[in-house]
Amino acid sequence: MNLSDAKIMVVEDDPLMRTFTVNLLKRLGMVHFHECADGTTALKAASTFQPDVVLTDIHMQPMDGLEFVQRLSTARHIATDRMRVIFMSADSSRETLNAALPLGVVAYIVKPPRLGDLKNKIEAALAEL
Repeated sequence: MNLSDAKIMVVEDDPLMRTFTVNLLKRLGMVHFHECADGTTALKAASTFQPDVVLTDIHMQPMDGLEFVQRLSTARHIATDRMRVIFMSADSSRETLNAALPLGVVAYIVKPPRLGDLKNKIEAALAEL
């Protein structure tokens, strides 16, 4: 799948980081994306938008990224078998990594994301579809 055809959901509570990430996606030629400010909103939106890749922060309220991914994987009304999750967080502590990686995510990006790193991680996630 080409980057320009991919549907990306950005789940980020910080509006500046969300805008920064979306601008990087635009620079990569991506045009199909949906923005959410937290896991609760993203869980609802995922069923209608049906993203190929989800870029999600970990530390958010009221539903954080860890709970969001757990609920996403058990949501029967969402086609999660065609969806890949990439965590993005400024927190690269061992505790957070140990909690995040067993959830079946395909990558972990330390924020702020760099254009080349974001491109590589998304392309790798799309190659798995």
